[in-house]
Amino acid sequence: MLELMWSQRGRFMGGAGDLGLSPMQAHTLRFLEQPRPMSELAEQLLCDASNVTGIVDRLEARGLVERRAAPEDRRVKLLCLTDAGEALRARVRQRIQVPPPELAALSPHDQRELRDLLTRALGH
Repeated sequence: MLELMWSQRGRFMGGAGDLGLSPMQAHTLRFLEQPRPMSELAEQLLCDASNVTGIVDRLEARGLVERRAAPEDRRVKLLCLTDAGEALRARVRQRIQVPPPELAALSPHDQRELRDLLTRALGH
């Protein structure tokens, strides 16, 4: 699993770069299906909250995300995608859904079996 993941790292980084994003910015857009507190995003990205601030600052400067006060606690800042952010998020998702050539070369049966095994392994 680790070998497969590492073999695809350049592919993901190149795909993010083609869209003008760093890999962490691309991951951030992926996680913002709905407004999320910055602290939750830090947990999802497995990084310190101070790093999220820099990532979000750059996305905000491009008009892709905005910070809003949470309705239940104005001290909490929710990250929300703008329309431009939604559109770019869709492009990121479209790119990462294309299977790597190594997986695309598997038969449809093997692909389904691999999907099912990984789903079970992940506890879904």
